[in-house]
Amino acid sequence: EVQLVESGGGLVQPGGSLRLSCAASGFTFDDYTIGWFRQAPGKEREGVSCIYSSAGSTSYSESAKGRFTISRNNAKNTVYLQMNKLNPEDTAVYYCAASRASMGSLLWWEYDYWGQGTQVTVSS
Repeated sequence: EVQLVESGGGLVQPGGSLRLSCAASGFTFDDYTIGWFRQAPGKEREGVSCIYSSAGSTSYSESAKGRFTISRNNAKNTVYLQMNKLNPEDTAVYYCAASRASMGSLLWWEYDYWGQGTQVTVSS
């Protein structure tokens, strides 16, 4: 059974940092692109970042570039999203997802498996 479990969300003040984790099981981790997506109330789901290929190539949305860093630990089947300089516009439910076919895509419909999400709230 494929499982993706996110953790690390919470309440943080503007300018603060959070690190999200996505623990994967039930599939060959190295064969998949793992992406982070987010969805705020009333808004569409948007891609934030993904990591893919044996070289650990990465992609970022414009809003994430320079502030967020994605990484993975293959030994632990875990992907991380380090988020710095957070602002209220980053408030959303953050999901990790896995795709066999996608190589660097941040299009949510190209992903096959999804976690349950973790809430990130940026507020003073």
